[in-house]
Formats: sequence, C-alpha cells, structure tokens
Amino acid sequence: MANIKRKVVLVGAGMVGMSFAYAALNQSICDELVLIDLNRERAIGEAMDLNHGLAFSNSSMKIYAGDYSDCSDADIVVICAGVNQKPGETRLQLLQRNAKVFEAIVPRVVSFGFDGIFLVATNPVDIMTRVTYELSGFNAAKVIGTGTTLDSARLRYLLGDYFEVDPRNIHAYVIGEHGDSEFVPWSQAILGVKPVYDMLRDNSAQYKMDDLKKMSNDVRTAAYEIIKAKGATYYGIGMAICKIVRAIFHNENSIYTTSVRLRGEYGLRKDVFIGNPCIINSGGANRVLELNLIGSELDQFKKSYNILDESFHSMQE
Repeated sequence: MANIKRKVVLVGAGMVGMSFAYAALNQSICDELVLIDLNRERAIGEAMDLNHGLAFSNSSMKIYAGDYSDCSDADIVVICAGVNQKPGETRLQLLQRNAKVFEAIVPRVVSFGFDGIFLVATNPVDIMTRVTYELSGFNAAKVIGTGTTLDSARLRYLLGDYFEVDPRNIHAYVIGEHGDSEFVPWSQAILGVKPVYDMLRDNSAQYKMDDLKKMSNDVRTAAYEIIKAKGATYYGIGMAICKIVRAIFHNENSIYTTSVRLRGEYGLRKDVFIGNPCIINSGGANRVLELNLIGSELDQFKKSYNILDESFHSMQE
C-alpha cells in the first residue's frame, strides 16, 4: 500500500482474533497492531503476552490495546468480535445476536474517520459482511468477508491427500454461503493443469466421484466436528485472515474465495455478499471472477444466494 506504516486494528480479542494476531506477529504482517475488545483488561493482557514474544520473532511490530480512535489512520480493521457458535448451532442462527454486536462496532469505527478496508471474520460471515457494508456506507470493494477461504483450504488439503499432490498445486474452490449450503463446483477443479473430471475418467479404478462427494461433505461439516471436539475453531481462520491481509498490504492480486458483493454475476442482483473467487489487492475486492458453472452448480449457487438474502431480510422484520 502507499502508506509506509502498515496499521491493523483488530476488534475482538477472542480466540479467532488472537489466533490472527499471533500468526500476524510470526509472519510480520504489519508494523502496528491495535487490539480492541469490550473487555479492555483482556486486550491489555493479550498485547502484553504478544509483546513478550517479540524478542523471539523477526518482527518489530508495535502491539498495544487501544480504542476506536485508533481506527482513524488504520489501513485495515479486522472484525472478529461476536458471540461463539454453540455445538449444533448453525452459523445463520448466530445472526440476530451478532448483528446487534456490529451495530455497536461499525458506526464507531467510521465515526473516527476510518477510510481503509474492513475485513470481517465473525459468523455468519457473509451476512455480517453485508451488515458491515450497510452500516458503514463504504464502497463494496472495501468491505470483505473471509467467506469460504478456509473451506477452500480444507478442500485442497483433502484433495492433496487423496490424489497425493501438493495442495498448493490444486485449484479447487468451495463457494456460496460459508455454511450449510456451501458446495464444491467440481467442474472447475483442476490438479495442476488437469481437470479433476479427467482424473476420474482416466483413473476410474483408483479415483471415485463418491469419494469426492464425501470429501465435500467433510469440508462442509468440519467446523461442527471441531466445535464438538474442542469448543471452537480459530487456528485455521486466523491463518486465513493473515493471507487476506497480506494480499492487501502487498497488492498481490491474489485470488481467494472471500465474501464479496455480487455485481450482477450469475444473473443475480448486486445486493448479496457471498463466497466466490475474487482478486484481492491494495484496493480490496478488486474483481469478482464469475465461474462457468454447469446447470446443477448454478442452481446450488442460487440456492445459497437466496438463503443469504432471505436471512438478511428476515433479520430486519
């Protein structure tokens, strides 16, 4: 970015927020990291703990507990604040509770002159990103959600194990809602330069579509399994936030399945924020990439779109 000082304000010093902060420290993501939390004492303690690790890192970050006035010259405000997802609770059931939390956060951030990029990780992330957009009045390109970035990473990990290929050489995405209606458009999945469908056709004795369908389901239910086992998910999403922040600061033009506002893609209205491949750079969500979805995949995407749209409007009734 144009600024010499890369400043991030993190709102929400819970497990997700601090997983991001810890990863950011280890990766030297920014020059200044400010922690804001409703429990200020916790934010102070977290900042102290991180600072005590500076001597063991390659970073010279300035880390401290602050307040909303610190947003005035920030480049990115990362929002991880909100209530946790309970065992068996869908992300959409979180909506009413977390919407009220955001009504207390977003206007205060904007009131201090913040003019950077919002990055939202709070669930249900697609709708909370839309809530942030509505409350802030920002250009849609400057309001991004983590979307299905982590889901896509989970998918590539499983595909890499299945096909015995480095996950970094797999181009496959989970799109739609970050939740129960998300899906994998297998027609778009590629190993290196070879489509997954061709891998199945050429190696039918070894690779099966049923295995991929199970993999897709495992990705979709991964969060529920982790929550059941340890109460919450935070390491993976913390790393995902870091990747997106890095793409912004380094103007990478990297592609992530972030939650972004549609601009007429897939013949749909421009209101809904949904997980879809998007080019991320210093301007935020630079360009949404419309996939050539086959018929059934397009139907799944529209179903996910409608769920998110209806849920957002039901919140306002």
